[in-house]
Amino acid sequence: MTDTSPSKNTWRVIDIIIAAVLGVACGLLFWLWNSVGYAGFTALDALTPGLGGLAAGVWLLGGVVGGLVIRKPGAALFVEVLAAVVSAVLGNQWGIETLYSGVAQGLGAELVFAVFAYRRFTLPVAVLAGIGAAIGAYVLELFLSAYYAMSLTFNIIYLSCLTVSGIVLAGILGFYLVRALAATGALDRFAVGREARPLV
Repeated sequence: MTDTSPSKNTWRVIDIIIAAVLGVACGLLFWLWNSVGYAGFTALDALTPGLGGLAAGVWLLGGVVGGLVIRKPGAALFVEVLAAVVSAVLGNQWGIETLYSGVAQGLGAELVFAVFAYRRFTLPVAVLAGIGAAIGAYVLELFLSAYYAMSLTFNIIYLSCLTVSGIVLAGILGFYLVRALAATGALDRFAVGREARPLV
């Protein structure tokens, strides 16, 4: 007899809907952060070139949140890219480059969830996904913003600050945001929501 039951990694309609909602919500957050975060980025960079990376973590949040909630291949990438699209459509200072960033950051987070075969969604995994998104962002900017032409000191500072921001503002913040959302009952159709029930 052939097993026709859906694979654990098969997307359901509810997965698509919630991923889209998360992408739009993160996109709105990105859009709000575009002014505040960029001002912080610029101010920090004025103190020490590369220090601006500390303000970038919010833009890495979509992939981490998407992966933690949907828990299926492509979720981190989908949510981060959709968030980038929303941010670009609403208007920002980077235009089409926002979409490139969404792909790079989403892939960075996606690869971490893939390494754990979409089976582990703990705080350390969320932190690693934040780091993955940060590295994805850095690799893109290395070429898109010609950071390869900058000094080694700048690149070390920027990558270090971007990584710290990915850990705190994407990994840790993303993990606890998802837990808080799950505690409200909004994610009861998902594993993260069922896991949260005994905690309420």
